[in-house]
Amino acid sequence: MKTMRKKEMSKVWDKQIGGKHYQNFKIQPSKFVVENKLLFPEGCAIKYICRHPFKGGKEDLLKAIHFIEMMIERDYPSPAQEEKIKTNYWGILRRDK
Repeated sequence: MKTMRKKEMSKVWDKQIGGKHYQNFKIQPSKFVVENKLLFPEGCAIKYICRHPFKGGKEDLLKAIHFIEMMIERDYPSPAQEEKIKTNYWGILRRDK
């Protein structure tokens, strides 16, 4: 069943809806995110960093920075925040460092 599912999924990565800016890469950012089981903010940051020269320019880089700031707040809270909460505002336990 797993091999059949991988074959079905491989067709998904052969197309792109709404442009061709991800087709320039050896591996599409979304496939990289899925294969590495990354969280949503990490995936978005990667997507915006990869596509900025082909689509959104500076605005895409600013979006990537925004998602990186979310990750910093989530994973590296200030000491005051550390005392108040043991999970982030998404309800996800922080990773042990």
